[in-house]
Amino acid sequence: MEGYEPSSLGASHSSLLVTTTWVGMGLVMASLVGFGTMIWAAGQSLVGTGSVDHSPSLFLIIGAIIGFGLLIVGFGLIFSGRKGYKEYVRRSGRTQ
Repeated sequence: MEGYEPSSLGASHSSLLVTTTWVGMGLVMASLVGFGTMIWAAGQSLVGTGSVDHSPSLFLIIGAIIGFGLLIVGFGLIFSGRKGYKEYVRRSGRTQ
C-alpha cells in the first residue's frame, strides 16, 4: 500500500532496534556450524574415516559444545533484547 509505514520498526519498544537481539540471532545461526560438525562426525562414525587418522568422537564433542553453546547464548541474548518489548506489553496491557 502506498504511503504505509510500519510503526513497529520505529517504535521505541521495538526489539529490532536492540543490538543484542541481532547478535543473538546471528549466534543462533552460527550454531548451525556446530550441528553440521556433529552430523559430519556422526557420518564418519557410521561409514568410517578411510585412510585419515582422526577420532570422529572428538569432532562430535567439539560440534556439540559449539552448537549448543552458541544456541544457548544466542537465545539468551534474544530474550534479553526483547525485555523492553515485554515490559511495554505488560505496561500497556496489549495482548497482540
